[in-house]
Amino acid sequence: MPFGYFTTVVVLAVCTSCALWPRVPEQTRPKSTTFWLGFMVNELPFLGAFVLAASTVLAAAQGDLLTRLGVVGAAIAAVTVVGLVVVARRALPAREVMDRAVPGAAPGARRPWARIVLWPVPFPSWSVRRHRNIAYAEGGRFHRLDVYRRRRGTPDGPTFVHFHGGAFRSGGKSREARPLLTRLAQQGWVCISANYRLTPHATFPDQLVDAKQVIAWVRGDGAGYGADGDVVIVSGSSAGGHIASMLALTINDPTLQPGFEAADTTVSAAVPLYGYLGPIDTRGLPSSPHDHVHEAAPPFLVVHGDHDSLVIARDAEAFVDHVRSVSSSAVAFAELPGAQHDFDFFHSLRFEAVIDGIERFARSVVAAQRAAGS
Repeated sequence: MPFGYFTTVVVLAVCTSCALWPRVPEQTRPKSTTFWLGFMVNELPFLGAFVLAASTVLAAAQGDLLTRLGVVGAAIAAVTVVGLVVVARRALPAREVMDRAVPGAAPGARRPWARIVLWPVPFPSWSVRRHRNIAYAEGGRFHRLDVYRRRRGTPDGPTFVHFHGGAFRSGGKSREARPLLTRLAQQGWVCISANYRLTPHATFPDQLVDAKQVIAWVRGDGAGYGADGDVVIVSGSSAGGHIASMLALTINDPTLQPGFEAADTTVSAAVPLYGYLGPIDTRGLPSSPHDHVHEAAPPFLVVHGDHDSLVIARDAEAFVDHVRSVSSSAVAFAELPGAQHDFDFFHSLRFEAVIDGIERFARSVVAAQRAAGS
């Protein structure tokens, strides 16, 4: 009996269903089960189709499709393929959405179909050198960062700093946004991915203090790695999006820089990706980016998925509306059709479009800042 084939097909069918219908609009609390089951398929539908095709060919070669269970499995596989096509088509408008949010042509903008379809998992690029586990402060592994820079030639771009997600409880600097960091480093940027203290070792604002130490490091020791301290753009995924937003909204606040009050923690712009933008502590200092919005806030590019079942899109929309109503700087918002949480792990159809948009946004920030300083 083809139990192996049938099980494979059913698992992929369930994951595809969760990708298609995460029950986001009416949810009142995060749907983590839906997220975990549908996450991979939502970003890698081509891989799902390959697995289905290979399993079906193998089952046919073994004669399993001639059994009743095999026929049922093949029928489920056919329906699942249709679902995977829908998932893939739903990612296509991401490029148009990013183009509307950040108009202009990105240098080298393209859809690398071979990479997207055949090899979407991020692997180290020979053209990019990664300096690992550099200490930016005392405190062990929580105060370490990696620097990405192109292997040949001197960096000639600004500095891009990314903070990982994990609900302030888990995660690390080697996880999210690696395709983005690699692309920007290949373009001559210096990219930094940093750890920070996690619960239960930290309470707010410890995470933000650590992030500010990273910015201070960029303007100090970062020069030895080619980092440009004049233009620093910060980004983050999920919880890291909260940190990046708070960095942009609390520039040079001495109460958040204990022991390094005089350090310059200015950032030029913030790019939260599927960021959690609410409070993380109801005691003491207000811990939501909403509470720190002001007229002189730097530019923002907020990118979120309309199918995010962990941090729903309307929370990001509310933040964008608030910043636009107060800040004098540009605030761009891209709501990605069909995107779940954690859409920045792979060289997916969706994230490649997002990377192009981020590059356009960052270059516009650099141009505006340099024009203002000339």
